[in-house]
Amino acid sequence: MKRLLFAFLMLGFFPAQWSPAQVSSDVLGSHNLSLSGTSPTKGKLDPCLYCHVPHSGLQTVNPALWSQTLSTQTYTTYSSTTLHNVTQQPILGQDSSLCLSCHDGTVAVGQTQPYGTITMTGSMYPQDVFGTTLQGSHPFSLKLPLVNAADLVPSLTTTHTTADPLKAVKLINGDVECTSCHNPHAQAIDTLSKNFLVRDSSSGQMCLACHYPNPRTVTGQTNPLAQWSSSIHATAGNAIANPPVLGSYTNVAQNACLSCHMPHNSVAGARLLRGPVPAVPNMDTSTQNCITCHNGGSNISPAIPNIYTEYTKIAHPFPSGINQHDAGEPALLNNNRHATCVDCHSPHGSLQTTSFSAVLPPTIRPSQAGVEGISPTDGVTVLTPAVNQYENCLRCHGTSTGKQTQIVFGYLPTREVTANDPLNLIPQMATTATSSHPVLHPRSSALPQPSLLTDMFQVDGKTQGRSMGTQIYCTDCHNADDNREFGGPGPNGPHGSKWLHLLERRYEFSEAPGPGQRITNLFPNPDLSVNGPYAMCGKCHNLSTVNSATSWTQHPLHLNAGFSCSTCHTAHGMGASSGNVTGERLINFDRKVVSPSGGIPISYNRSTNSCSLVCHEVAHYPNGTVQPQALKMPGKR
Repeated sequence: MKRLLFAFLMLGFFPAQWSPAQVSSDVLGSHNLSLSGTSPTKGKLDPCLYCHVPHSGLQTVNPALWSQTLSTQTYTTYSSTTLHNVTQQPILGQDSSLCLSCHDGTVAVGQTQPYGTITMTGSMYPQDVFGTTLQGSHPFSLKLPLVNAADLVPSLTTTHTTADPLKAVKLINGDVECTSCHNPHAQAIDTLSKNFLVRDSSSGQMCLACHYPNPRTVTGQTNPLAQWSSSIHATAGNAIANPPVLGSYTNVAQNACLSCHMPHNSVAGARLLRGPVPAVPNMDTSTQNCITCHNGGSNISPAIPNIYTEYTKIAHPFPSGINQHDAGEPALLNNNRHATCVDCHSPHGSLQTTSFSAVLPPTIRPSQAGVEGISPTDGVTVLTPAVNQYENCLRCHGTSTGKQTQIVFGYLPTREVTANDPLNLIPQMATTATSSHPVLHPRSSALPQPSLLTDMFQVDGKTQGRSMGTQIYCTDCHNADDNREFGGPGPNGPHGSKWLHLLERRYEFSEAPGPGQRITNLFPNPDLSVNGPYAMCGKCHNLSTVNSATSWTQHPLHLNAGFSCSTCHTAHGMGASSGNVTGERLINFDRKVVSPSGGIPISYNRSTNSCSLVCHEVAHYPNGTVQPQALKMPGKR
């Protein structure tokens, strides 16, 4: 040992005359800057002397006998709305500062203190130059003491140790520094990710040294990583193609965290997202990150469903302008209309849905495991994670403020009876509603439903699909037109559809230039097939039964004349009460199509199955008579 130390010290005395020492590439790797080294930047010094000097090094600021000139730059460090600890400027001469003396790119490699500036050839790899804006690099040099958080390993703040069983990932003086993850003297400890890692990092092992993958709640916040270990991104064996550079390993499970995050040089802002290269125009960073793999391309083998193509149809709105997604935003999305992948899916908890019959309504599907939701009981209580699918939908479609009606989704009726917020679906489908589709609660047996099928039809309109059951999903109506749950080849869920309102099948709304006026889009002699205007209703209801007067004697008259179900029936439920229109059997007239008749308010009497209104320039009277609007009510002058 004494001889080795003496030999090393002698190098410091004779840097110009002494032959460069032969250091194995397995040791220094690309940090071997000597002429015989593998670094892209080379000079004539012994490899150790670029960083260390036996005597007269910068020992006043670091015990490592530092040789390279230190950078005195001020850095923009990482920050985000979900970061509990606070980053600060690295202490001059401490571990991270030493690394940045080369890797911030402001001090030339070989600009040594004892030997002056060494003439170098070549340049550093671009990916190894981090600059002074470190927002795209993992946080380090944190303000002490470290702050406890739900997604962090508890021992970080209790015993100041990580959860690494090999004890290779360490806190440096109780803090996170570059050398917590990197060993500058050994490039290939991880034989696949040769990035000077302190240990093999496949399957996210280095990340899990500090980030906790189990259920935990701290100061009221639940751990978003709680379901990571069993999630599809932690277990999938799909091979990764090289061009996307989705990490250093061969498949999704081995890359784990690195499939979506990059420790350095992320250009996606907070949370170090990876994103495609080049970036997809007009798409938020969160969704771009997912589209790298979920685009039907060759990046993943075997291929996975192509979600990206669904957004070429009528689709949930991407964030635009100020409506950006942020991982720290409230679960109830007030005044921030957007729909990113991570609003409906948890990348840390999502599972593959292999069988749609294994999990039935209203329970949330495996693909949405771990996602947030809102309770319909009060419309504001956050559920983490959501248990039922509708709870996730209510993040936007419940009590949230700032909801909008967008033309791209098509015609929207104005109902005769409505609550203050007609876009709030909670009162429309709650147990207090006079009638509703059975989404938030099981269907009622109070009134017979002769048209209701035993099994839903597949998208072909002929083959029987899932059993009807007593409750349905939001996605039983709002779904991709080619979804695989009901027999299509495409992905499941309301990502996009060729039909308006993100409906799974065609559904036409009756439209008129004004209330009571003639309907401009009649569909006479109705096509009751899956190609017809009532195809969405025909998924669950036997349209032949509807058209046979079994449900109501006047159904055939109206259907054969070409009127849509939307004229008289609301789709979700009766969201308010009225003495005139009770809302039974989802009856709630469209005020854009009908108007009051002869000064009598619009009404419906279930016991007599009669209405009072004007529709298509025809007046309907409470006594059951029907006449052209220009004529007086019988018996009146």
